[in-house]
Amino acid sequence: MLRTKIAVFVSGGGTNLQALIDAEKRGEIPSGKIALVLSSNDKAYALTRAKKNDIPSVVVKRKEFPSQKEYEQRMKAILEENGIEMVVLAGFMALLSEDFTGLYPKRIVNIHPSLIPAFCGKGFYGLYVHEAALEYGVKVTGATVHYVNEIPDGGEIILQKAVAVLDGDTPEVLQKRVMEEAEWVLLPKAVEMVARRLQKGN
Repeated sequence: MLRTKIAVFVSGGGTNLQALIDAEKRGEIPSGKIALVLSSNDKAYALTRAKKNDIPSVVVKRKEFPSQKEYEQRMKAILEENGIEMVVLAGFMALLSEDFTGLYPKRIVNIHPSLIPAFCGKGFYGLYVHEAALEYGVKVTGATVHYVNEIPDGGEIILQKAVAVLDGDTPEVLQKRVMEEAEWVLLPKAVEMVARRLQKGN
């Protein structure tokens, strides 16, 4: 059976991309194949990760397009050219409008470094999420994989995993623990679940 073709959208280091590449190599994503890496930043180390693993990559910068609509039309064209059926946002810092997300209902997934609905939505990304969790004094945080819709972090939840907050945690230490214990575990599992559903034509 043909595997679901996946594009991973990135903007930075690509640690979650690497987690997916490693999981695919271990046979943990049998229903899907990472067929393309799309970056909003030509300096993203994620592009190097793609190259090292012989995954085609492309850079599409928002500022090179006069409007959001034209930017998204270019991305849509690239996805169509590559036969992409599913998109994974892995640290992708560019915003997507409803015009784009609406084209791929339950086909775009995102990983967020908290237990949604806590510490999510506009402005909550990267270290800001962990700073907010520590400031609030929560004892448990984690990660969430969810479908993407027009509301930031507002789509249906696919999987969640809790991670303990420890005394003396800094945002950087907590970020690393959430990545290792939750993000890198959850994302491959969720990608396989969605890829398998799409493979079956659901």
